[in-house]
Amino acid sequence: MSTGRFSRVYSAVALAAAALLCGQAALAQVSAVRLRSGELLGVVADGVASYKGIPFAAPPVSDLRWKAPQPVLPWRGLKRADTYGPSCMQDPSFAKLFESPAPISEDCLYLNVWTPAKSPSEKLPVMVWIYGGGFTGGMTSIPGYDGTKLAQKGVVLVSIAYRLGVFGFLAHPDLSRESGKGSGNYGLWDQIAGLRWVRANIAAFGGDPQRVTIFGESAGGMAVSMLAASAQAKGLFQRAISESGGNLGPPKKGTEGGAGPQLLESAEAVGKQFLDKLGAHDLRAARALSAQALMSAQGPGLATPFRPVLDGAVLPRDEYEMYQAGDFNDTPVLIGTNSDEGGLFVKGPLTPAQFESQVRAAYGECADVILAANPHATDAEALRSAQNLMRDSTFAWSTWAWAKLQSQKGQGKAYVYYFDHPTPQTPNGSSHAAEIGFVFRTLGGPGQGPSGITGPVSPEQRATSELLSSYWVNFAKTGDPNGPGLPSWPAFTVQSQQVMHLDAHPAAGPVPNLRELTALDKYFAWRRQQNKGARASH
Repeated sequence: MSTGRFSRVYSAVALAAAALLCGQAALAQVSAVRLRSGELLGVVADGVASYKGIPFAAPPVSDLRWKAPQPVLPWRGLKRADTYGPSCMQDPSFAKLFESPAPISEDCLYLNVWTPAKSPSEKLPVMVWIYGGGFTGGMTSIPGYDGTKLAQKGVVLVSIAYRLGVFGFLAHPDLSRESGKGSGNYGLWDQIAGLRWVRANIAAFGGDPQRVTIFGESAGGMAVSMLAASAQAKGLFQRAISESGGNLGPPKKGTEGGAGPQLLESAEAVGKQFLDKLGAHDLRAARALSAQALMSAQGPGLATPFRPVLDGAVLPRDEYEMYQAGDFNDTPVLIGTNSDEGGLFVKGPLTPAQFESQVRAAYGECADVILAANPHATDAEALRSAQNLMRDSTFAWSTWAWAKLQSQKGQGKAYVYYFDHPTPQTPNGSSHAAEIGFVFRTLGGPGQGPSGITGPVSPEQRATSELLSSYWVNFAKTGDPNGPGLPSWPAFTVQSQQVMHLDAHPAAGPVPNLRELTALDKYFAWRRQQNKGARASH
């Protein structure tokens, strides 16, 4: 796209946004709402009413630790909803990195609502945000996730919290026996409870409970993928957006390359060993442990063995195979990845010999196929290929596989993007999570994290933000990202694998990393076959 055409596109998007904002600024009159659980008083600013810290389930503490979320406890009187609820238990360094103001607590099942509606009869589309953070960190109170500016485009924005790490994903044989339906996915049950709250209550905020879009990034995008395949979430949303996230890889048993969920049996063994080391040999003793004792045993940062598991309830089996069988929640999907996802996670230096050794250790019989698709003759090539392999094996392959299966097996269309907006901090492309500030229209503000844009925002960056947020909002409204003044975004099909290149010259084009994805496709098919062989032998 020429500079002149980009300017014309930007002007069209900006004028449409300005007109929409002028219309919305006078609307936000829904400052108090009555719910089944009690009355709420929100805060109106910039044409949007916000409600923060709304409890959607009972505090998951004491005897409710490691149980599915229970009904919210009603309150008396008018509850002021002007402060975020506590963030779920995690390493405090994550909150500092993203400038979150909320305290950290095991009592954390709260959500937030931003609405531009002037009355409950508006029936605006609803977007429900699910944060990322490796299922170990993350919170709704990150300033970059503030929903005001996205809601100004005519949607009701909701962000929901969910339990993390050992609190959200500990599996254990005794927990499975207690529930009668597996264990380990309490964080996913929290998300489902939040969506059920939205279905029951969002009309009071001017939202349409029959026009709900779930969207998330990284672990949040993976969770969107899981909800898209879970019968427990059926009917709770009508569209899905996944930014750098998918769950189509085969189950993992150990250190195999690529992402994938845990098998229940192996996750239970990890959980039992964890609690045994703490001297908690039954559930009563485990639930008596302090939250800090569990956090200390889990360890710092994002390193944790506790992640989503094929529990037989939320996630019954391999999601790829579920899609092949047509067993999923069929909605339109908008999914994609960033050009330099791996740059945040893989650092140099790295020699060709080191890269080859890593690939052979992780990819087994398919190592030669992977190496052939990833140039590594020099140190620079080896590092770049290691970063790209991390991007593709963790995020991009699952997105590509999801798009193919949705377009083949479903009625809802798939729209795929490739975000590539280099900055001085990330000259090789867009890092992991870099698109979030563009989508939320919070560029330049606090809470952008290591990949976001802080400080002055250029006209080109502002234009890209208007482009992305318009696509996302259009999709939430209609199930199609296209709209007046926007570059045409075709649906993805197996026959015509067109993706939207969101860069300095936004336009549809071929999958840019198709060679690498095709190599990984062979690897994941081989690994899935290995898993079947192992099951047959048992």
